[in-house]
Amino acid sequence: MLSVFFRLLTVLFCSITLISEAVENRFLVVGDGILHSYSTITNREIKPPGLPLTGPGYDIAITPDGKRAYVTNTPDRFVTVIDLAPGTEIGVPILVGAGLNYIAITPDGKRAYVSINEGTTVEVINTVTNTVIGSAITVGNAPAVIAITPDGTKAYVANSDDGTVSVINVATSTVLGSPITVGSAPVGVAITPDGTKAYVTNSTDNTVSVINVATNTVIEPTITVGNGPQAIAISPNGERAYIANVYDNTVSVINLLTNTVLGSPITVGNHPVDIAITPDGTKVYVVNLNDGTLSMINASTNKVVGYPINVGRLPQSIAFTPDTPYSNLMQFTPIKNFQDLSRIPQFVDFF
Repeated sequence: MLSVFFRLLTVLFCSITLISEAVENRFLVVGDGILHSYSTITNREIKPPGLPLTGPGYDIAITPDGKRAYVTNTPDRFVTVIDLAPGTEIGVPILVGAGLNYIAITPDGKRAYVSINEGTTVEVINTVTNTVIGSAITVGNAPAVIAITPDGTKAYVANSDDGTVSVINVATSTVLGSPITVGSAPVGVAITPDGTKAYVTNSTDNTVSVINVATNTVIEPTITVGNGPQAIAISPNGERAYIANVYDNTVSVINLLTNTVLGSPITVGNHPVDIAITPDGTKVYVVNLNDGTLSMINASTNKVVGYPINVGRLPQSIAFTPDTPYSNLMQFTPIKNFQDLSRIPQFVDFF
């Protein structure tokens, strides 16, 4: 009897220790008018079958405090705002220009920048009042992804129809200098954590251009990757970039210290359209549009692990919440007797 008692105490101690030390990030996936929320610990949906959105949903950005998510809706003309604590839409949709596409939020969480892909502008939302402010900012033709520097001073906009990147002064909402010429049909852009370089995917060149953020000039040569590179994500330590190649269903990995491709492309699901890395840098999640799945890559080995994660029809984009202590997300039920072991938290879904 005593041995059972001490075994139980050991299990309880280990479980409580894991809970107190574990950190959970949730990843949100938008697709087919539904916002899904998943745990990175279990890769399971937290509140299935997700939150129905007012619009079809396209791109998503989360405020730095993790309290709200902003979702663009195309071909509709509005942005919806989600309060992530209860998981509900708040306020009325924010009306912006026709053909809105991608969205990015400043590091201070006060502004959101939205690209109007059917035109040549970027619109700015005040996230305190959830209203569009100022005049639309004219950039290049068919602006796509927007990336904001870690210090919040500049926004880089990939102009997909004219092979350029525009740079916006965030303080003044004006364009800095002339557009930066990159490759053909640039779509994705990501900035290194130290804010020194911007990496741009050129979707019909099958290359990545590198921009010196201090001088806003291209660093040659370009880097050849897979077929149809679009989404790009950079690891938190700034050492690697992961690029989703939509036409050959792969992910390319770039060593950012040498600006060279590492190994062979990683095969993922059908038509990978978005990619994101966990805040601790250990996992890479890839959104496979035509499969309705996510592929998960171990960032240490650059290999796909586990089975594809089903996320519903036509997933478009993914974003991570900031770190959340796991203990704040669980409810405990006291164990009444030694036989009631089903109430001990189980941790069997780690990869």
